[in-house]
Amino acid sequence: MVTGASTAELTVILVDARNGVVEQTRRHAAIAALLRVPHVVLAVNKMDLVEYRETVFAAIAEEFTAYATELGVPEVTAIPISALAGDNVVEPSANMDWYGGPTFLEHLESVPVAHDLSHCHARLPVQYVIRPQTAEHPDYRGYAGQIAAGSFRVGEQITVLPAGRSTKISGIDLLGEPVDIAWTTQSVTLLLEDDIDISRGDLIVPSKDAPPTTQDIEATVCHVADAPLTVGHRVLLKHGTRTVKAIVKDIPSRLTLDDLSLHPHPGQLVANDIGRVKIRTAEPLPVDSYADSRRTGSFILIDPNDGTTLTAGMVGESFASPEPVKDAAEDDGWDF
Repeated sequence: MVTGASTAELTVILVDARNGVVEQTRRHAAIAALLRVPHVVLAVNKMDLVEYRETVFAAIAEEFTAYATELGVPEVTAIPISALAGDNVVEPSANMDWYGGPTFLEHLESVPVAHDLSHCHARLPVQYVIRPQTAEHPDYRGYAGQIAAGSFRVGEQITVLPAGRSTKISGIDLLGEPVDIAWTTQSVTLLLEDDIDISRGDLIVPSKDAPPTTQDIEATVCHVADAPLTVGHRVLLKHGTRTVKAIVKDIPSRLTLDDLSLHPHPGQLVANDIGRVKIRTAEPLPVDSYADSRRTGSFILIDPNDGTTLTAGMVGESFASPEPVKDAAEDDGWDF
């Protein structure tokens, strides 16, 4: 769910009317809240098996809405349905005349899901450096990628991170044609006035709106692997198009889903756990807060041995004054 919800504008959480709100329901609500999904639909299914009773639906909707509100979910729409019988799925149900809200499909088709990223902090993770070196283009050097947020214009002063070198955009190619401006989600190639060192994994940003670079990241994470994530764990951290070595310095807390309390210093996170982690990276990374940018404020942790995805993270607070990494290996290339 974490992968899908990271780019979603609406999440559907399905509940069995016979069982009500269970642990998995709470976990999915917590993930939707952490990933800042703006719209949540609570689909209370199998109403036919509880005789379409309004009291059953009302109790489940009230419990879930209170829980989601405490998590910070901005909007919850509860809909009673029977997928088997088709009640309130496409057409209003004659068996639940006490319900006056939209049907499931009606709500999906009418809810506003447009999220304008064009006014967010402009970010372009470099995916590929294009140098054809042909007779037609002997000196062409372009930096290709998909604009994660914001917009870029010809003549704009930009900075390349994490190195911090600055120059101006001399041209923008979109689908093989020159344009003066490019927007969020467009895949473009930027041409720069100065010949500076740029490679895959670098981040191009406006010089006046550059994020901080840091080697110490504090984040909220969802652990998805069977193997636990432990303090001292050596991992690869993938942020945008850049992958660096990293070490888990600390796990300050784990979220308890029942009452939303924090269990301090659990020592490890197991599959499906949600918690806070502090990570030290081998190289500086330009990171945004996830609250400001879902694309450049997120990352994944990868097992360096087999490439397994371990954890999905949302950047919270960055630490300006890094502490020495304790218990780091001295001779295996991981001590940073």
